[in-house]
Amino acid sequence: MPVFSVLDLAPVTEGSSPAEALHHSLDLAQHAERWGYKRFWLAEHHNMTGIASAATSVVIGYIAGGTKSIRVGAGGIMLPNHSPLVIAEQFGTLETLYPGRIDLGLGRAPGTDQRTLRALRRDYSSAENFPQDVLELQALFGPLQPGQVVQAVPGTGLNVPLWILGSSLFGAQLAAMLGLPYGFASHFAPDALMDALAVYRERYEPSARNPKPYAMVGANVFAAETDAEARRLFTSAQQRFADIFRGTRGLLPPPIDDIEAYWSPSEKVQASRMLACSFVGSRETVRRALGEFIEKTRADEIMVSGMIYDHGARLKSYEILAEIARDLA
Repeated sequence: MPVFSVLDLAPVTEGSSPAEALHHSLDLAQHAERWGYKRFWLAEHHNMTGIASAATSVVIGYIAGGTKSIRVGAGGIMLPNHSPLVIAEQFGTLETLYPGRIDLGLGRAPGTDQRTLRALRRDYSSAENFPQDVLELQALFGPLQPGQVVQAVPGTGLNVPLWILGSSLFGAQLAAMLGLPYGFASHFAPDALMDALAVYRERYEPSARNPKPYAMVGANVFAAETDAEARRLFTSAQQRFADIFRGTRGLLPPPIDDIEAYWSPSEKVQASRMLACSFVGSRETVRRALGEFIEKTRADEIMVSGMIYDHGARLKSYEILAEIARDLA
């Protein structure tokens, strides 16, 4: 059976602040550690008022400093936004402070809009250099080579674990070619999930560190004591995904009683397609559906996101999921 991990976007809810969001993220990480989750990852997004994890490496340090054993990392760093050297220095520092606990997932999407990309001083075409940037980052984490002039301090020789993240066949092919673990973003872009997993496994080239392919898949889980309660919690995420097609991005809204009154038929179709890998309901409902998902994907790890408005309800959802994971095992 796969292991379970947490993907947190440090959601800023209506009526709260980024400070509260970050404090809630740490609280969730501490609970996840006690409940047996393997990793706690945060994602890089910019110019989004509802997500407080833009300075991802800083937030990772905050979470790692407040926990003891759970692995903490980026799911992911959008490498085209950065110089590989800067990322090597940041994550080399994190690995130095929290040895054996830091992961670095890498994506090639900008994680923002084109105007914000320009504000980051990056060019959209820099995504074309993603494979070369990954190789450069690998080299910076590797042993110091004779004649090497530029090195990451700290970073050189630390071999921080790298992951390739994606939602298309491109990332699957690159991860397979480099012999790296692969994470698929099926929690919001599930269309190519099965094709990407097949390509990754079929083309995988073993590496010294990763002799076998290792596939992680994203999922959304909204678990509660009853199906009705869980469906209501889910409406916060459904509203946000509907808003994407309205061109609006804001704070995470509270749940509502009738999602059908909120979205149009076309918004429902599009949002529901993006949220297809969502498991919503009571313990038994989620356990049954997750079991089928695991059997279908044969994933080594499930990375779970839960964009739930109320922090107490979010904790409860992850607690229920931890119980389900033990049952499935």
